[in-house]
Amino acid sequence: MEEGKAVVLAEGLYSSTDGKTAHGLVRKSLRYKIVGVIDSTLAGRDAGEVLDGKPRGIKIYSSLGEALREHPDTRFLIIGVATAGGKLPENYRAIVKEALKKGLSIVSGLHEFLSDDPELMRLAREHGAEIIDVRKIYYNKRVFYTGRIREVKALKVVVIGTDSAIGKRTVAHMITDELNKRNVKAVFVGTGQTAWMQGAKYVFVLDSVINDFIPGVLEETVWRAYVEEKPKVIVVPGQGSPLHPVFPGSYEILNLLKPEVVVLQHAPGRKHLDGFPEYPMPPLEKFLRLVELITDRRVYAITINTEGLSREEALREKERIEKETGIPTVIPLLEGVGRIVDMMLRDFPELKV
Repeated sequence: MEEGKAVVLAEGLYSSTDGKTAHGLVRKSLRYKIVGVIDSTLAGRDAGEVLDGKPRGIKIYSSLGEALREHPDTRFLIIGVATAGGKLPENYRAIVKEALKKGLSIVSGLHEFLSDDPELMRLAREHGAEIIDVRKIYYNKRVFYTGRIREVKALKVVVIGTDSAIGKRTVAHMITDELNKRNVKAVFVGTGQTAWMQGAKYVFVLDSVINDFIPGVLEETVWRAYVEEKPKVIVVPGQGSPLHPVFPGSYEILNLLKPEVVVLQHAPGRKHLDGFPEYPMPPLEKFLRLVELITDRRVYAITINTEGLSREEALREKERIEKETGIPTVIPLLEGVGRIVDMMLRDFPELKV
C-alpha cells in the first residue's frame, strides 16, 4: 500500500498541538514512508524522541533542501499541521512552491484547498507533480442514513476526548493493535484527514461532510468495515470534543454508534481548552455525565495525556482520577492499553470465542 517516501512539513509547530498531523504520521504510517520532518527550531533531533521520548529514526531537518540531500528519492511533501481555521501558514507557501518545482507532490489535510490555488496548480502541472487535498476527497460525499448500522454486531469502541488535539486517534490505534495482537480481530475506522494519510483502509473526514450526511457516511464506513472484514471489534476515534465551543465533535459518533465501550482521553495538565485560554477546561465529571446521557452507558475507561506533567505527576493524577471517579484509568504512552483490553476480554466473553 505504501506510495513512496515523504517528508512532513511542520515548520515551527512540531512541538505544539498544531503539529498533530505530523505526530500521527511519525507514530504510524502505512500509506507513506516518512523519512523526515521539517522544523528548523528542532533540526537535528529525532522526531520520535521529541514527540514522546521514543526514537523512531525519523530526523528533523532545518529545510526541504537539507531533507532532500539525504533522501533524494522523496516523492511527497505532507503538510503536517492542523491550524485553526485550516489555513496554510504564510511561511509554508514558499516551501510548498519549492517542493512542486522539484517535482514533489503535495499532500494536505487543510480546509484551504491548495489545488484551488492557480499558481500552485500551474507549478504542479509544469513539474509533473500532484496536489492531493485530503478533505476535498470527502467534500461532496452524500450518503444518507439507511439503518444498516443495526446490522453491525461487532463490539463498538469509541475514543473521545475532553479537548481537541488530545490523542484520541493514537489511543484508538493502540487499542486496535493490542486487540489484534491478542488474536481478537479489530478494525480501526478513521474519522479525520490524518487517518487517511496514515493509510487507514476505512476512513472518512467527518468535518468535510455536510452535517446532514455525517450519520449516513459514518454508518456506511462502519458497516462496510464490518461486512468486508468481519471483525469482532470496531474502534472509532472521535473528533474535537463534545464541550468545545470552537471545535465541537464526537456527538454524531456516540449517538449513532451507541458504543458498548467509550474511552475518554483527558489531559489533566491543561487548564484551558487547546488554543483558547478564554475557555477553562470543563470539569471531568461533566463529560462523564454527558457520555452516559448519550449512550446510556458509563465511560468504560479514562486515558491520560501527560502533556505538561512529569512522569510522577501523571501517575499521581491517574491515581487521583481513578479514586475520585471509580473508572479504570491508564496512561497509554507510559503503560500501554493492555489493562483496557484485559477488561474488555473479561466483560465481553464473546470476544474470546
